[in-house]
Amino acid sequence: MTIGDAAPAPAAFRRAAATLRPTEVRPEIELEDIPAPQRLAPYSAAVGASVYRDDDDELAVGRLIMLFDPDGQRGWDGQFRLVAYVRADMEPEITEDPLLGPVAWSWLTESLDAHGAAYAAAGGTVTRAVSEGFGNKAEDPVTTELELRASWSPLEEDLSGHVAAWCDLMCLAAGMPPLPPGVAALPQRRREDPESFRT
Repeated sequence: MTIGDAAPAPAAFRRAAATLRPTEVRPEIELEDIPAPQRLAPYSAAVGASVYRDDDDELAVGRLIMLFDPDGQRGWDGQFRLVAYVRADMEPEITEDPLLGPVAWSWLTESLDAHGAAYAAAGGTVTRAVSEGFGNKAEDPVTTELELRASWSPLEEDLSGHVAAWCDLMCLAAGMPPLPPGVAALPQRRREDPESFRT
């Protein structure tokens, strides 16, 4: 977690930042602290994540940034703002579907609703990217990706529901349905990075 040079951080920021550390995540998800941007708000914290298949094939990556400004900012509707990014590989026929944008956006809003994560002023973009190789990379396979960038204002300091919704969003983008109600996630697997979250 990265905190700006201003000290000490307000109690509201510290309480909210503590809830970015979930006690349980799906075993396919690896979370870690990452540096947060310092110029978007007086205080910020961020987590990064990857979604893996059993064979350690990375299916999706993302980051979630929490911004805090005691005075608020234009368009925030409060002191907090969450900024999310998700990128996932997808089959070409899926990225060609004209409904992919609205569907991907609904993954976010429905996940927030499912976790009871109250929010306001949500906005974002969904981008489809196609990468082709040329020259000495002409033999590389064509890849297609989905990128979702979004921001919204949480209406409470406890961000655990927002983090859970973001994790569900990444799993949906990776082709994994969310866990059914009442099914608990297993403890997160440990990887080599000592900075990764551990349960």
